[in-house]
Amino acid sequence: QVRLVESGGGSVQAGGSLSISCTISGASSLLYCMGWFRQSPGTEREGVAAINDGGGYISYADSMKGRFTVSRDRTSNTVYLQMNNLKPTAPGTYYCAAVLGTASWYREPLVRNQYRYWGQGTQVYVSS
Repeated sequence: QVRLVESGGGSVQAGGSLSISCTISGASSLLYCMGWFRQSPGTEREGVAAINDGGGYISYADSMKGRFTVSRDRTSNTVYLQMNNLKPTAPGTYYCAAVLGTASWYREPLVRNQYRYWGQGTQVYVSS
């Protein structure tokens, strides 16, 4: 089984920045495509960003383009989400997800049903 552990969440003023990370472990973990999803109370879990196993294919939700950056370090087996110019909103939990890449994933990398493994999430608070 693949294990995902997120870290780096916290509180930040509107317009500020945070970087969160996800460490992946388990058999064949370097072969997994990764996604970041956000969920706030009473809402659906929505795709934020995704990156393939090699790091050469990246996708962002339209609302995050130009503000968020996803990357991965294969040496430490960690994926990152750099969040800039954060907007005031309801508290959100960011989840890391993993799946072995397929043609289906490349067509819809920000759809939650594409992913098999999930972390427990890390919470982010943005105050006005």
